[in-house]
Amino acid sequence: MHQTKKGNQWHFGMKAHIDVDARTGLTHTFTTTAANEHNLNQASELLHGEERFVCADAGYHGAEKRPELEEYEAEWFIAENPGKVKELKKHLRKNKERNTQQVLLENLAI
Repeated sequence: MHQTKKGNQWHFGMKAHIDVDARTGLTHTFTTTAANEHNLNQASELLHGEERFVCADAGYHGAEKRPELEEYEAEWFIAENPGKVKELKKHLRKNKERNTQQVLLENLAI
């Protein structure tokens, strides 16, 4: 096990990377890494190639641009970093895009 620093706080242990089927809710891929390894290093290990969309937390930002993940034709939904979300909440949005939840529900219905 390794340690990593996030902000001013140290974390010890491991991370679990889990890929779940959105339709059934069943886990089909599970990997673990040391706490100091970046999430993006495991992204290619989690995907099986038949995904139509991928939902991930902010730790996977930029995954769709990585050379080893360019072959996947899935639509990527990556959460924003908490700091950016806080900034967005301060200002009203003038032009709302299609709701991400609507897009996900459409993809599940296919």
